[in-house]
Amino acid sequence: MKNLIIVVLTIICTTACKDKEDKTELKDQTINIESKTWWKEGVLYQIYPQSFKDSDGDGFGDFKGVMEKLDYLESLGITMVWMNPFFESPLVDNGYDVSNYRAIHPRYGTMEDFENMLAGMKSRGIKFVLDVVVNHSSNEHDWFKQASSSRENEYYNYYHWWPAEKGEPPHRHSLFDPEGGWDYVEATNAYYLHTFAEAQPDLNWENPNVRQEVYDIMKFWAKKGVDGFRMDAFQFASKDTSYPEFPEGHEKDFIKWYAMRPQLHEYLNEMYKEVMEPYNVFAVAEGAGTTLQDAHDLVDEDRKELQTAYHFEYVDMARTTEGYTLKQFKEVFTKWDKAFSEKGWLAIFLSNHDNSRLVNRFGNPRPEFRTVSTQMLNTFLLSMRGTPYTYYGDELGMTNIDMPTIKEYVDVAALGEYQRAKANGGDLDEFMKQLNYNSRENSRTPMQWNDEKNAGFSTGNPWKKVNENFTNINVAAQDKDPNSVLNHFRKMVKLRNENKIMVYGDYQLLDEDNNETYAFTRTLDGRELLILLNFTDHDSKIDFPETKKIEATLINNYNSLSNNNGIVTLKPYQAVISELNE
Repeated sequence: MKNLIIVVLTIICTTACKDKEDKTELKDQTINIESKTWWKEGVLYQIYPQSFKDSDGDGFGDFKGVMEKLDYLESLGITMVWMNPFFESPLVDNGYDVSNYRAIHPRYGTMEDFENMLAGMKSRGIKFVLDVVVNHSSNEHDWFKQASSSRENEYYNYYHWWPAEKGEPPHRHSLFDPEGGWDYVEATNAYYLHTFAEAQPDLNWENPNVRQEVYDIMKFWAKKGVDGFRMDAFQFASKDTSYPEFPEGHEKDFIKWYAMRPQLHEYLNEMYKEVMEPYNVFAVAEGAGTTLQDAHDLVDEDRKELQTAYHFEYVDMARTTEGYTLKQFKEVFTKWDKAFSEKGWLAIFLSNHDNSRLVNRFGNPRPEFRTVSTQMLNTFLLSMRGTPYTYYGDELGMTNIDMPTIKEYVDVAALGEYQRAKANGGDLDEFMKQLNYNSRENSRTPMQWNDEKNAGFSTGNPWKKVNENFTNINVAAQDKDPNSVLNHFRKMVKLRNENKIMVYGDYQLLDEDNNETYAFTRTLDGRELLILLNFTDHDSKIDFPETKKIEATLINNYNSLSNNNGIVTLKPYQAVISELNE
């Protein structure tokens, strides 16, 4: 215990007692403050549209359903909404296979419905981020239909082709297709490239006509009032058109071989000049390469490319049931925060449409701990430097849905992975165990609004089964409970919105070797906040420095905080934010 006291006292005193005239520190904070902007200060809420709210009883969420819930969104305090694709699509990959970028799939409504929804958000101070899928299109897009009709067609070079007379194309791994990334078209006597599903041919970004088509699409939506763009799979957009042979087993290091080619930066700079700068919108690309420098090269302000880095290192830690240690979790977040403390900006997230539920991966879904552990995780998410991204339902503590057999899955990624495991002679029982835990279908179940039929999501037959726990986990019940996950989330968002220290303040990790409690401070303009988070299902002790006093407790997901002669005992998954003074 004495060693722990020394560690914590030393770290905190180093943070609190450093010379106030430290010119380097003042310079660092000036950089962060001078570059402040709305998309840094905002809180983003991600909506998976077909699972959010169905207004017409067809079983699919739609724009009018979202409009019914605009007051709910406003009540959360969020300032941005990112919505997954709703363009015309054959829906092989739930809309990430676009057949018309300027038209809306009928299941979601009309363009007028979209415009009304957007106006409703704007009137409530909520900005809109569009999901743009331009690494690839659908094979039902008119571009590809024409391209696959003849090599002489003007759209042939909108895609990547390997002429059959050259023999078998060099192997390319496909993330969704176990047979690989090339497929043959008889009319062209050539193979087309697809990094994802067979129905998602990769666009040829090396063709300037393709790039201009994309910029024109983005301008179309910017003129509609869209405030930002999330660039799906964009780190894969640039390809080496000589199609060299990759070494055997290269797919195990997929990003290295398939992503972040140097030309990508030329294209992003071009996009910035054509779209971002003149329309005053921001962009975040899915993925940030393999190194911190890769991420900086994408988002540092002087690069004039993207504005926010969205990396996967910490969500990757929890992709299997083997889990991770809290020390590893802290190391990753601290490393990225330090790297971006002076330049660039991060998106902070723990879940999205491609990962299973927040509480199952990083918290504890057991009934006795689900509420407090989700509150703790939301406290963490909204306390870190960077723009927090919250996925719909995580403000309630929605959980994974049990799907132990492959016949229950419809996701193209899950089905492709299963076929690959089967073809390779893998342990299918173990595969299904991991899939049931980490499948992205877990995060796509209908929003749980109340304890009525289908959780109030739809009067019809929902496109995906509603989680059976909706009678206990739903908006209506939590709205009335001041201690619910929902109301805790609202308190946290309000605290962040009203205190710029939560956005721009310096971050300092405390007691880094503690594998039960995550403790850190945020400091700005003479203020200091202490954040204490217990990541375990039992009491955990941490030594509080005598050099500091709690001036006020701003957030606590329990009714009290045990502080006995400087030793703080945190209850299971307790989360506390305190204002400190000397």
